[in-house]
Amino acid sequence: MSPRDRALLLVASLLTAYQITFGIDDMCVISISAYTIAFGILLVASLLLIILGFEVLNSPFVVILATILPLSLSFGLVWQFLPAWYGLYLGFAGSGLLAVIMTRSISMLRNFSTIVLAVVHGIAGLVITILPLVLVIQGSMPAGFALVSLGGALIGAVGLLLSFLKLGKPLLSRQQILSVLPGLLLLMTAAYVAGFAFA
Repeated sequence: MSPRDRALLLVASLLTAYQITFGIDDMCVISISAYTIAFGILLVASLLLIILGFEVLNSPFVVILATILPLSLSFGLVWQFLPAWYGLYLGFAGSGLLAVIMTRSISMLRNFSTIVLAVVHGIAGLVITILPLVLVIQGSMPAGFALVSLGGALIGAVGLLLSFLKLGKPLLSRQQILSVLPGLLLLMTAAYVAGFAFA
């Protein structure tokens, strides 16, 4: 990992720490908890990448953390803006996380691990990307809140690039993906921080 990559990840870590400390006030306890978990995982992931390099992406532990991030963030959005759906979405988030853990840890199920991961990430990513846009279009939230959708689209792009790489059908080479990853993580974090500033 180059010094530039580490610098980008450090800035992303600082933005994430700011968001955890100051950026999610004036919300209900459940939403604050869900957002804190999501941004805490983003902070830990950025720091692990800085310290251990890109090799950490091969760890099953990191895959599980990377699954909790969009599930937690999307659950916070559902709880805050679609309270009638939170029970159903909590069931999806819990069963999705359990499915990811099982397909990563039980050898008979490993053939399904990438597909399960893509489905869980895909649904959570759609919630993060579409819900803020709908709220802005309806006039329920200021236009700047749409930046959360941009963050969701960026995290979805990162997830798809890494998923196709794991499937052996990469859209870009491993080196290309790793070269854009720190920048995408920084842009995603900045979009989330700016978007939630409007919430």
